[in-house]
Amino acid sequence: MRRYDGVSEQYVEECTASGKTPGTIERIARELERFGSWLKRRRPKPKLEDVNAEVLTKYLAKRGAFKAKATLSGVMSTLRGFGNFLMRTCVWRENPLRWMKGPRIDHRSRLPRRIKKTQMEDLWRTVVGRRSPFRRSLWMAMLSVLYGTGVRRGELLELNVEDWSRDEGLLYVSGRKTGRERRVAVPEFVWRCIEAYLPERHNHLEKLGRTDAHALFVNRDGVRARGSTVSRSLKRLGERCGIDLTFHRFRHTCATDLLESGARLPEVQELLGHACLTTTMWYTHFANPALHQAVRLHPINTMLGGGSES
Repeated sequence: MRRYDGVSEQYVEECTASGKTPGTIERIARELERFGSWLKRRRPKPKLEDVNAEVLTKYLAKRGAFKAKATLSGVMSTLRGFGNFLMRTCVWRENPLRWMKGPRIDHRSRLPRRIKKTQMEDLWRTVVGRRSPFRRSLWMAMLSVLYGTGVRRGELLELNVEDWSRDEGLLYVSGRKTGRERRVAVPEFVWRCIEAYLPERHNHLEKLGRTDAHALFVNRDGVRARGSTVSRSLKRLGERCGIDLTFHRFRHTCATDLLESGARLPEVQELLGHACLTTTMWYTHFANPALHQAVRLHPINTMLGGGSES
């Protein structure tokens, strides 16, 4: 009998070696631990090689109770990948999850939540009010890159100093998640925030005696900022401003604000690193300048004696 803990650890190691992000690895490990604990509590306790579609269905029914469709879909995706690993290592002859259908999800049915202008202003005022020059410049740089370029969390934290071209005003984004490397042009405000941060970063590292750091964004210990730590800090920052703040809200806000300002879809697609234009088109459900202009021409606008706008 193969021990569940050992096999799941091997799968996590394989995922790590394949280049998955730390956040994804953490999510996979947490889900496998939950599944393993559930198996161990069952009586009689099933052997790993005897887990079949019936057992998996019971687990998914319990795991998905009172949970969103997206949550259950993610659980099934994780277990499906684990099942494929069990097949490759000859623990399972077949993967029942390969044929099990998850909940149907239409991501376009949920409009992206943006950060309002007043909320953005409150956020910047809070950051500018930080006492530590290093922390202040660090967060100014990170938030400006997030809003100005729409990069993902992993892409932001994987940036190195050499990825920044001061003369060209370009950031090299590795595109580790999508496999699409790209050069991102930054607005002038972002350029100024990065340039203001770099001297503070240098002074901070010198005080710590670390002169070999390559990461663009470093923490108080002088090493690359970790995603989970920065996410918690971002959440606390949002709470001070009364905003439910996440990394992806900056990405949504960047895309919708650009489209409302008249940017073309292919340009926004290139900036965000979308492989398919239809993904970028999702944001037009939220930001459509042409639709707003059409509504201004509606005859109802003249009913109270005002003239129609052209």
